[in-house]
Amino acid sequence: MSRLILKAAAYAAHQHRDQRRKDAEASPYINHPLTVANILSEAGVENPIVLAAAILHDTIEDTTTTADDLRRLFGEEVAGIVLEVTDDKSLPKARRKVLQIEHAPHLSEGAALVKFADKIANLTDILEAPPAWPAERKAAYFAWAASVVDFLPVQPLALRARFDALVARASVPTAASSATGPRPNSSVCPSNFGYPESGVGSAPGPS
Repeated sequence: MSRLILKAAAYAAHQHRDQRRKDAEASPYINHPLTVANILSEAGVENPIVLAAAILHDTIEDTTTTADDLRRLFGEEVAGIVLEVTDDKSLPKARRKVLQIEHAPHLSEGAALVKFADKIANLTDILEAPPAWPAERKAAYFAWAASVVDFLPVQPLALRARFDALVARASVPTAASSATGPRPNSSVCPSNFGYPESGVGSAPGPS
């Protein structure tokens, strides 16, 4: 494992040290970014910049970390990916959700991979360690997450299959799964990002 990834894990663990997830067990928040990075690794992503950004993806949004902190500690590329997937918390939550859908097609390859894995991690948590949400809220989250993912500019087959399997378990149709013909960009897997074309207090909530 690269020094960059280990450094990112140590930093994220420190920054998220007092936070808990909203699952039934109130698990340590650091479990989430580590899971996001692991999902990418299992899908064949090997680029340490992308994996470090996955581990750090919630630090600006949910901790005192600043963009300058990440640039200084991890470099411009890692900070740039984290900034792309960071919501503006000054906006109402409903507006932030709309903007995630609108921004999805314009994300860089690295940011799209992190966003994809983040949604997979959140859907998995909702199914397997559900927060105390009513069924309607869970269904709405699945539908919204599908709207974001369907517009991402890269669709690695391993991540898409894993996401679609979660959606199928929740019985929530997606635009991509119901459309006729192939998905746009379903085989866009640039080699420089290191993944194969096929194969495999109150805590912040899923976003």
